[in-house]
Amino acid sequence: MSDAVRVTRLNNGLTVVSETMPRVETVSVGAYVAAGTRHEAPEVNGVSHFLEHMAFKGTARRDAAAISREIENVGGHLNAYTAREQTAFYAKVLKEDLPLAVDIIGDILTHSTFAPEEIERERGVILQEIGQANDTPDDIVFDHFQETAYPAQAMGRPVLGTEATIKAMSREALTGYMRTHYGPGQMVVAAAGAVEHDALLALVREHFADLPATGEAAAEPSRYAGGEFREGRDLDQVHIVLGFPSVKHGDPMHYPVQLLSTLLGGGMSSRLFQEIREKRGLVYSIYSFASPFRDHGLFQIYAGTGEKEAAELMPVTIEALRAVQRDVTEEELARAKAQLRASLLMSLESTGSRCEQLARQLQVHGRVIPVEETKAKIAAVTVEQVQQAAAMIFRARPTLAAMGPAENVPSVHAIMEKLAA
Repeated sequence: MSDAVRVTRLNNGLTVVSETMPRVETVSVGAYVAAGTRHEAPEVNGVSHFLEHMAFKGTARRDAAAISREIENVGGHLNAYTAREQTAFYAKVLKEDLPLAVDIIGDILTHSTFAPEEIERERGVILQEIGQANDTPDDIVFDHFQETAYPAQAMGRPVLGTEATIKAMSREALTGYMRTHYGPGQMVVAAAGAVEHDALLALVREHFADLPATGEAAAEPSRYAGGEFREGRDLDQVHIVLGFPSVKHGDPMHYPVQLLSTLLGGGMSSRLFQEIREKRGLVYSIYSFASPFRDHGLFQIYAGTGEKEAAELMPVTIEALRAVQRDVTEEELARAKAQLRASLLMSLESTGSRCEQLARQLQVHGRVIPVEETKAKIAAVTVEQVQQAAAMIFRARPTLAAMGPAENVPSVHAIMEKLAA
């Protein structure tokens, strides 16, 4: 671990990590909670995201307008996001305004009032957000994919929740979930940029002192099933997500899988982009990505294409998945390594990205992973390992989600048969 990175675990279990980045005048700081959609009971699906919204709607010391005004008075930025295994609240400010940023983040996580009128107002906002997602096929198709891959379980439910669960969400559901899942043992406070660790510790001790004592957040184990979802809509394009079970965080095949995704569909030089868009003109957008979770993972390919073009698109895609199992060149692997390495190093130049990485690594791996270690693991991946990753992933039962005029999209069974041939 770099000398610039320091980690302290406080007596109450809260972890504080910082990285001093020379020659920057700003600092990013955030509280990262190891709880997200997969920690929700079915009747409160969407509670993590609802909480993310409510955190900015008033505390004992600040109303919603004051929270926004105070951070913007100093030119800062305050935001949050909800994912399947994490919820984050973060800010970016000039270095002299770090005390204000820690104060505000600590305040919204320990002293939010959850005023009934604010809950009702935000309920309406979230219902509008769900409606907007439902009207955006290249967005909502991923929710349908997730539900098909992980049916009747937390990993398959939408991050936003459903119209029914949001309408029924009570104040006690929000406050009870926060009491259970927002304890110091489930949280990392991270900062990167123009920050001094001991000063950060003093601020965290002051402004996060009232976190509730909780146990470890329980998460339902994921059970991948696979299958098929189709929804016919009157659209100009059919939106397709084809995916497979993949590896979890920390798996020895993690980097071979990431490099497989990069060379297959990770950029304009990737196989799918070159063959399907550049040579055949079948799509505007096609890409692949691998998403590891704590106990499982997914490898997904997205494409948006016309109704007629889908008939050619899918066989070409399936052939690409077959070919990469037996034929990867040293040249394209070297290019994929360069892309992955450059992406890593470029992200380290952003205080926000580095802050997020520090927190995620501690929560997933229990340590901050040195950059040189990551670079070495990328460099060590062989052609044979990438082909092995492809064989492992693309011979498993797939999940298919398609929205729009999908008559020319083959079934999951037909895709399985072609991949096995």
